[in-house]
Amino acid sequence: MTTSKWMHAGTVVKMNAFNYPDKLGWQDKNNEYTFKEWNDRSCRLANGLTSLGVGYKDRFAVLVYNRGEWMDIYAGCAKGGQIVVPLMFRLAPPDIEYIVNHAECKGIIVEQPFVEMLNSMKDKLPIPENAYIYLGDDPVPEGYIGYEEWLSTSSPEEPDIMVDGDDTWTFMYTSGTTGRPKGVVKTHESYHAQYMLNIANMGLQPTDKVMLVMPMCHVNSIFYSFPYTMVSAPVFVYNMVSFDPEDLLRTIDKYKITFTSLVPTHYIMLLALEDGLKNSIDVSSMRQLLISSAPARKDLKIAIMEYFKNAELWEAYGTTEGGLVTLLRPENQFEKLGSIGKEIFGIDRIKLLDEDRKPVPDGEVGELYYRTPMIFKEYWKEPEKTKEAFEGEWSSAGDMGIRDKDGFYTLVDRKANMIITGGENVFPSEIEDVVGSHPAIKDIAVIGIPDKKWGEAVKAIIILHDNYKPSDELLKEITDFSKGKIAGFKRPKSIDFIKEEDMPRTGNGKILHRILREKYGKWSDA
Repeated sequence: MTTSKWMHAGTVVKMNAFNYPDKLGWQDKNNEYTFKEWNDRSCRLANGLTSLGVGYKDRFAVLVYNRGEWMDIYAGCAKGGQIVVPLMFRLAPPDIEYIVNHAECKGIIVEQPFVEMLNSMKDKLPIPENAYIYLGDDPVPEGYIGYEEWLSTSSPEEPDIMVDGDDTWTFMYTSGTTGRPKGVVKTHESYHAQYMLNIANMGLQPTDKVMLVMPMCHVNSIFYSFPYTMVSAPVFVYNMVSFDPEDLLRTIDKYKITFTSLVPTHYIMLLALEDGLKNSIDVSSMRQLLISSAPARKDLKIAIMEYFKNAELWEAYGTTEGGLVTLLRPENQFEKLGSIGKEIFGIDRIKLLDEDRKPVPDGEVGELYYRTPMIFKEYWKEPEKTKEAFEGEWSSAGDMGIRDKDGFYTLVDRKANMIITGGENVFPSEIEDVVGSHPAIKDIAVIGIPDKKWGEAVKAIIILHDNYKPSDELLKEITDFSKGKIAGFKRPKSIDFIKEEDMPRTGNGKILHRILREKYGKWSDA
């Protein structure tokens, strides 16, 4: 007997194949499949993984840009009980190597742009020679199996296995304050709860059509894909390598999209297009819009609502570990500017706790702890960090917040020192370790400063060793030093040199990032 009675995404697709076989299931700019076809492909993927030796509860990695085949992958491994490890395509090679080894992956699906990088580390990975699957145009590289050929030779039958709702579906690797990514273990049950609560909170309809713009390797896209599938609405995956605002608007028009989730940077780029161009594109199909991952200013919200005249505007706060936690609903957008809203329907009361994990009164800052049915199981191979993340049944991602007298929450520090640039989470410690290894650097602090385009930009504040003097040449040398060592979006966009005595510190010598942020730029000043 199963422990959890909740269904999984593979069952949802199967039932839609029975009840709505000819209705569009998923689509991107190049392909589209009905629910019946999607179910067939998902079964083939599950059985194909098993035939390669990736069985029930085994892990496999995916290193692929945004494309519709992600929907095959997620639904397929749900059917077969395999665990998918999505890899962020912007990560540097050392991070990719670390995650694949840490998760003990037995297979990988990889797209053409990443083949060369993967080939360079094959001898350091735990993946058998026969389990490298290539997703892309012909020819298939040597040492790989072509994705479509692989599906065509795999069985289309439903896998003969009962996957428990309590079984793990994904390992989502998220940056840790130590600089090493942490594997967030999430079950089918936790995602299914997310989908049911999405439907209840935002009123999803069978006539909707979601467009997934955020990377498909992010929880944002997993969170906002299958709830639409659950109500038999089609999913459109936006093929994206770099963001093209005009193309995105034309895609909304062409495919009659009703919902998408974007970060403020995306909205800023869309609205910066020339008025004549914007007004020539029909976006009247858009019914709901979500802003997530970073604060949105009042003028941006007004501009969004003026352009997308038929759309409700929502803002969300959630985490990889806990799922969707709060929503600022359309009717509260200007009444509670800057707030992340209230608890969504279906979760428990948020606790705001002090350093001793005691409740703080309304109006005072505390660490935000939530209890949701979407909560993660553990950090993979990290029992101590798992323990630290929980206070009884409540969990925290380290965000600090305030609750007002009306029950609305505002974040005051989005994870202690975390930077959100273009929707990507960046932890200063990782950058400090890499850039700080330059021989000229005595000490370094990395912060995020407000940036109109990216939300935040990475800034390094550096103390030089006594035998080095600030210069343009040294600035360029330090800027170039991190190339290839960390992902491009993590590299500092600006550097300031300061004296030892100007670096703010605690009594035990720890750098006070908060003071530096106050000095170099706050959202309230932007």
